Amino acid sequence: MTIDTEALKKSNPVIAAAANLEETFWFNPKFTPEGFEKITQVTTDQIKDASDRLQRFAPYLAHVFPELAETKGIIESPVVETTEMKKFLNENFGADITGRLMLKKDSDLPVAGSVKARGGIHEVLKHAEDLAIEAGKLSLTDDYTKLASPEMVKFFSQYTVQVGSTGNLGMSIGIMSAKIGFTVIVHMSADAKEWKKNLLRSRGVQVVEYQDDYGAAVDEGRRNSDKDPMSYFVDDENSQPLFMGYAVAAERLQKQLSEQNIAVDEDHPLFVYIPCGIGGAPGGVTYGLKSIYGKNVHCFFTEPTHACCMMLGMASGLHDGISVNDIGIDGKTEADGLAVGRPSAFVGKVIEPVLSGVATIEDVRLYGLMRALLDTEGTFIEPSSCAGYGCLIRPEDMKRYYEEQGLTDKVDNITHIVWATGGRMVPQEMRDKYLTMGL
Repeated sequence: MTIDTEALKKSNPVIAAAANLEETFWFNPKFTPEGFEKITQVTTDQIKDASDRLQRFAPYLAHVFPELAETKGIIESPVVETTEMKKFLNENFGADITGRLMLKKDSDLPVAGSVKARGGIHEVLKHAEDLAIEAGKLSLTDDYTKLASPEMVKFFSQYTVQVGSTGNLGMSIGIMSAKIGFTVIVHMSADAKEWKKNLLRSRGVQVVEYQDDYGAAVDEGRRNSDKDPMSYFVDDENSQPLFMGYAVAAERLQKQLSEQNIAVDEDHPLFVYIPCGIGGAPGGVTYGLKSIYGKNVHCFFTEPTHACCMMLGMASGLHDGISVNDIGIDGKTEADGLAVGRPSAFVGKVIEPVLSGVATIEDVRLYGLMRALLDTEGTFIEPSSCAGYGCLIRPEDMKRYYEEQGLTDKVDNITHIVWATGGRMVPQEMRDKYLTMGL
């Protein structure tokens, strides 16, 4: 299909601004407070299925990963209030945040150190479970620690798992697959950081490097996997198991907010800001949150100006039918986990009625926000995670949204949550380098 990009730019000021690499804020015209009822591609039963699976695997995970012993095999991160960061945003960006500002620290998730520990690990576990049940070696009522036996590791070693990644998804797939016993091949795009490749190799993962972008790594990985009947490809562009693994985060967050006596209802809205690459993680989290809170939660994605693929796909209505290259953007960003040129073929269409909007942010701001969070809260997250602040530093756009949604009288009651998507695994040497960038 030939895309008339000039016509697109003329008809849509947001796309024109994106093409000029300007920071912008796109309000989703298809968003409605009751939009969740319009979603038919997936169901809430699938979230329960994923949640139950993670519970079944919890004893196994606690057995093979010592860091999960305390949580009895549940991979979860804290959500914390960040009052000093709120002051920083209000003083330096006029953010005018009067409610709570919190940080969901998926940057600290055990095992893989990023939000990908949710969807990525869930999909690997589902594949292992399916294989073992089909072979008659496992039933749903078994103690899943049996999967760590030499017999089962040998069984799984017959099979290969492959994935294309800019970094964090490859980390979660690689670490979990290798632990189970699968042969693992991670196809890494040029954007992937060297330390992530080295860490994977240290865990026995085969890393295939490409000088091209994320899309090329995925395409090659898929082709390579399709040639081998014993190989399974984790398809970040279309995977429902990934999506549902991320969606489970919502019920976990609900419990955490309840434990902190934080209400989410019509008078106490919840606003959530999630960095976005291809869309799987933020899409799944959004779907999960909407399934619980409905019209009382407002979800936004944030993307680098150089890789704003989800905004472009949704604003144009073309979804995966358009890439950032089509409007002259290079797709290159230091936010490696977000360095994606073409959005998911699946996610944008699912969340179209429930996503409130998408903001874009320049790389140089990511470094400043990263340093600010470290200075104010003593918390380190990687640059791509800091994209989550991209909406809050645009107070006029946020004010417009409050007005359009009839929330002006409730702004003092809003709980704002920035979803930190990665950071724990970043080596100190790389952290030190990040902290000098953009100065």
